[in-house]
Amino acid sequence: MKMPRSLQQRLALSLGVLLTVLWLGAAAVTAVLTRQAMEEVFDAALQETAQRILPLAVAEVLAREDADPTHRLAQTREHDEILSYVVRDAQGRVLLLSHDADPAIFPPWRGAGFSQSATHRFYSEETLQGSVRLTVAEPLAHRSGVGRDILMGLALPLLVVLPVALLAIVLGVRASLVPLRRFRDRLAARGARDLSPVPVDELPTEVAPVAETVNGLLARLGAAFEAERSFAANAAHELRTPLAGAIAQAQRLQAETHDAAAQVRAADIEATLKRLTRLSERLMQLARAEGGRLRLDHASDLRRVARILTDDLSRMPGAAGRLALTVPAEPVMSDLDPDVFAILLRNLVENALRHGAPDAPVQIALTHEGGLTVANEGPVVSSEVLSRLVERFERAGAQSDGSGLGLAIVQAIAQRLNTALVLQSPRPGQATGFAASLALPTSPGTPAKG
Repeated sequence: MKMPRSLQQRLALSLGVLLTVLWLGAAAVTAVLTRQAMEEVFDAALQETAQRILPLAVAEVLAREDADPTHRLAQTREHDEILSYVVRDAQGRVLLLSHDADPAIFPPWRGAGFSQSATHRFYSEETLQGSVRLTVAEPLAHRSGVGRDILMGLALPLLVVLPVALLAIVLGVRASLVPLRRFRDRLAARGARDLSPVPVDELPTEVAPVAETVNGLLARLGAAFEAERSFAANAAHELRTPLAGAIAQAQRLQAETHDAAAQVRAADIEATLKRLTRLSERLMQLARAEGGRLRLDHASDLRRVARILTDDLSRMPGAAGRLALTVPAEPVMSDLDPDVFAILLRNLVENALRHGAPDAPVQIALTHEGGLTVANEGPVVSSEVLSRLVERFERAGAQSDGSGLGLAIVQAIAQRLNTALVLQSPRPGQATGFAASLALPTSPGTPAKG
């Protein structure tokens, strides 16, 4: 038989089968021992009955005055005669019968002691030098009936106790595995970036080493991720100062040289350094999205951050007059860190400005329920490309000058907020364009996470 995969079912099945076998074995042994003891008790009772009847039978025979040697005792009260007996002389003639005795069932005299036929158990005794012989008979059916009653008395409680015991085993195993299920649920409830240890104090000693090994693995993974994030953040931070100095030197070179070719090369160097600066900023944002705290202990209005950031982004080259912000009249309260919200919005808007149709408006919408949508005009993006845009260093087109990290940063933040970044092309209700949307937490009573 194939064992079930569930540990709970395995334990319940194994214990149930073992308990059933043990109880059935114990019941069988008890039945055998009880039957042996019952046979001894019945034989002793049969022998005692014969020895008590024999003197009375002798007195009855000797006191008889009639010539008929055979005499059957009269029945004084209606009853079932279980034990019957016959008294015979040395020649085998019947001298006395119990009221319901059948002479045909009694075997010929073979001496004192026990004997048995197919239907009866006998005990024989003699006295007066063998001139008076007594044989007492007991039906084997009577003994079998008593044995069945005893076995039923043993089996009936088992029929009640055994299911109750099996149910108790199932409930006991289930209760014993509650800490293990709680540990599993805690692991399943973890977010993609939550690598903190899971408490193992209440786990059984047999399972605790496995849980401690899992916690050790989580700790090693956390250390590896933290080292990666720290390296990216530190490298990006350390690059900002030398990059700013290099850009200044390239700009000075353009101003001081009169060689047109040198000015072109200096401009190319400046553009490359600025792209590297933007990349370092994106790396710092990605490190913050993957490792920093995203939610605060208090709520703030996201509309104010959206207005400030939209006003700031409208000063970017080519963005003047293109940004259209829509916010509700009521406050959009959220415990999301305003800096994190600014990172989200900046990356979505810059992505729309960079990849959308030139001079076409970029629609920014923030709803009272926390829905954030950034949509732009442009050609339709295929579903195959859409599925790759959230990957790191993935660009919408080969000619794009973006870092390929904007949507990856937004996706990392969305995952830690347990929400989804939805990319659509064309825009909802339109035949062209691109839209990115996600749901932000808005409950002011939500406990801080991240």
